[in-house]
Amino acid sequence: MAEKKEVNTASQADIDVGSAADVEAIMKKYDRESNTRVWEGLPRQILRYTMALFTVFLIWMNLFATWDERIRRCLFLGFIILFVFALYPMRKNGVSRKNYIPWYDIVLAVAGAFPYFYYVLNLKTIVAKATRIGNLEIALGIIGILILAECCRRVVGIPILCVATAFILYAYLPAGKAIKYIIYNLFYTTTGVIGTPIGVCSTFIVLFIVFGAFLEATGIANFFIDCANAVAGSATGGPAKVAVISSALCGMVSGSSVGNTVTTGAVTIPLMKKTGYPAEFAGAVEAAASTGGQIMPPIMGAAAFLMAEIVGVPYAEIIKRAILPAFLYFAGIFLMVHFKAKKMGLRGLPKEELPKLNKILPKIYLLAPLVILVYMIITGFTMARSAIFATLACIVVSMFDKENRMTPSSFVDALENGTKNTLSVAVACGIAGIIAGVVTMTGLGQLFISTIVGIANIVEIPQLRLLIALFLTMLCCIILGMGVPTTANYIIMATTCAPILTIGMGMNVLAANMFVFYFGIVADITPPVALAAYAGAAIAKAPPMKTAFNATRLAIAAFIIPYIFAFNNSMLFIDTTPLEVIQVVITSCGGMFLIAAGLMGYMLREINWIIRVLCVAAGLLMIIPETISDVVGLGILVALLIVQTMANRKDASFKAA
Repeated sequence: MAEKKEVNTASQADIDVGSAADVEAIMKKYDRESNTRVWEGLPRQILRYTMALFTVFLIWMNLFATWDERIRRCLFLGFIILFVFALYPMRKNGVSRKNYIPWYDIVLAVAGAFPYFYYVLNLKTIVAKATRIGNLEIALGIIGILILAECCRRVVGIPILCVATAFILYAYLPAGKAIKYIIYNLFYTTTGVIGTPIGVCSTFIVLFIVFGAFLEATGIANFFIDCANAVAGSATGGPAKVAVISSALCGMVSGSSVGNTVTTGAVTIPLMKKTGYPAEFAGAVEAAASTGGQIMPPIMGAAAFLMAEIVGVPYAEIIKRAILPAFLYFAGIFLMVHFKAKKMGLRGLPKEELPKLNKILPKIYLLAPLVILVYMIITGFTMARSAIFATLACIVVSMFDKENRMTPSSFVDALENGTKNTLSVAVACGIAGIIAGVVTMTGLGQLFISTIVGIANIVEIPQLRLLIALFLTMLCCIILGMGVPTTANYIIMATTCAPILTIGMGMNVLAANMFVFYFGIVADITPPVALAAYAGAAIAKAPPMKTAFNATRLAIAAFIIPYIFAFNNSMLFIDTTPLEVIQVVITSCGGMFLIAAGLMGYMLREINWIIRVLCVAAGLLMIIPETISDVVGLGILVALLIVQTMANRKDASFKAA
């Protein structure tokens, strides 16, 4: 009862949150994409229409151009570099002057784009030379890579650069590769900067980013938040449940854990604090849910397209396999915020303050673009055509909404945002291509495999051996994924860590890629570099590290589920029957219920630490896709529910007497 009293008597100062200006400052601090130069008047219009035309050019190139892949990718990167220097200053505080770009940024922009355009104009000559490229090509390759790295520093951040630098140093020093050999492989072949990551980015990903920009223009994000408020806003701990639902829906489209935390968190975090949730818990809920948006089908922060390409399966397969793990992740967070609210005696928002469902349902047509997208992909259309038709659907549905009806100006804005939102992904994919190129060039992947498998092979028991390999791979993923955007994150994991499990331990390829993807993503909420959690903490005005640890606890499903589907692929619907699927779904949900209750210390009533441990253990037994463990876990769940129900009735009878 002490905890409830403390919450209910909280002062207004305790629930204050950042103003609009504070939120903008947070975005510039934690989301480098928001730290842009200020352009006004004619310069602004020139840049705006140039970026819009670039988006149109990309759509045309993907639909009609039949150029060599190297030409397409180099043109794409060359223009990306020009736009990065036009928008992003050298320092975070370098955006105060309007309509200003220093001379050295102009020089860097031209120098950085020139090597890529030179490659386009001299493709046949360079291909004919192969490894016999001259000093000019070597110099241009070095310049192209270094300035791309500077673009990455400005738009994405330093962590991924540290990883890429370490890999290049490995190629030059321990591996003993010559500079000429390194530059040729990393710049002039399709195994480096212009490798698969940029290839996928310049085709599938960029079109889905454009789709996301048009989707945002239709007001879909506000529609998601209104729906979540109408459904769950008045329930126990309503605002936190709204945060979970809306962040899951918005996060899968945004492709940025930090960006989504700040965008939806500006609405949900103040409401959570107003309801009575502690500041660090409110920030953690938003961060954990926004991070989970990256694993939410059908878009999964654009990483699903890369996974389909790397694993070699249809995109629809990735969506299908990811459904249950993603559902369990959000079910875990949803249950934990519910139990936390019950434990603290928190109520939802008054119904009169919430949107009415009968006023929201008439706007259900806003979901049409997403429905069209999924339908076209599943029925066999190419991803490019599916994205373009879904984008056209966004324009059509906007015509039925007075508030978000697309005008010529908003149409250009959406095209412009398509280019702007592409910049960070493209630059990160280019740097990730360097990492992948070094792994291919030096055989470093084999070293990773032999090292971890060698450690795992110390033990004789196969299951324990796999567990050790999974744990060490998890640590590698979390370390390599710190501060890295979703798409680049997955590329690094798929290149360096997934082979450990597929080649070294014989795991299913899709299960292994899902495993490394999950643990790369949770780096955004795992201390010490938990950027999404820090962004949530900044809005909630809570201690950053405390918020990060709360977010990690809320996202416990992301630390458990990958191990489960690594040992048994039934959770991914691989090599299973319909009956087994039903069993896995039911028992996994029961398992998450028990784990959430154990971590929060509440089920139907407060529980002591012994019961909490029992709940977590029983929950793990139910999540493991084995009949015996399911029966044991289910028995414990039923017994606990009966005991708690009887205790509640006894208390009610005592109070009545």
